Amino acid sequence: MPFDTPPINLVVFAGFKRIAHGSAADVLAHLRERKDDAPYLVFNEQTGEQLDLDVHNRGGAGAPAANAETPEETPRGVGRPKLGVVAREVTLLPRHWEWLNRQPGGASVALRRLVQEASRVNADRDAVRASREAAYRFMTAIAGALPGFEEATRALFAGEQNRFEALIDSWPADLRIHLHKLSAAAWSTTE
Repeated sequence: MPFDTPPINLVVFAGFKRIAHGSAADVLAHLRERKDDAPYLVFNEQTGEQLDLDVHNRGGAGAPAANAETPEETPRGVGRPKLGVVAREVTLLPRHWEWLNRQPGGASVALRRLVQEASRVNADRDAVRASREAAYRFMTAIAGALPGFEEATRALFAGEQNRFEALIDSWPADLRIHLHKLSAAAWSTTE
């Protein structure tokens, strides 16, 4: 697990009402204590991704099943696994490899430097895109049948905040509140 990975917080909706949110352990405890059998949806609070939880697994942690890496997926022996450095394949043209190999420290150091610089330069644009995608994932899973869904989606990706907010204004309050949270970084003035 990389060192800079934030803990996953979850949010749970039964219908359009938020019934739980917090750490995976807190949400699991809440869901296990529920007395009703109403269906619910669990989402990663930051990414809007819908998750499947094993609520009835009393022996394990019951952590979200999505995005779990298995030991078979992690390459062994190359890189510095204890530092989070993992070797993967990169396909480049010969002239690119020649340029990389001429750089101080070699290809790996040059690639890390290039990626770091690109991530710094594009941080704002990446945040806008991630926010829009998170709001879209959440909207698609829970609000697809609500009035104005398609137009709200178009407004979200067009960066039209006022139009988006007007279109979701009639939606249930808990849904709107979570969409405002997910889309907070989606409204960039620099695009």
